[in-house]
Amino acid sequence: METIQVVLDKKLLQAADQAARRTKRNRSALMRDALREHLQRLDLRAKEERDREGYRRQPQNLDEIRLWEGKAAWPEE
Repeated sequence: METIQVVLDKKLLQAADQAARRTKRNRSALMRDALREHLQRLDLRAKEERDREGYRRQPQNLDEIRLWEGKAAWPEE
């Protein structure tokens, strides 16, 4: 692991320390986990945007939709 320096305003630091105590982690572990989760969300958004762009450029036709609707397994309510 590398040691870095991060500058936070007082309120954000206090909130981070409270969250760390609540979750029984130290400040570094809290920030590592938060950054990891944020990067995963960014990656997911990028993939979703890529998919939207692909469907925008080449929309599905009705035959494709009907094919998949017949294979979909919808949960019972």
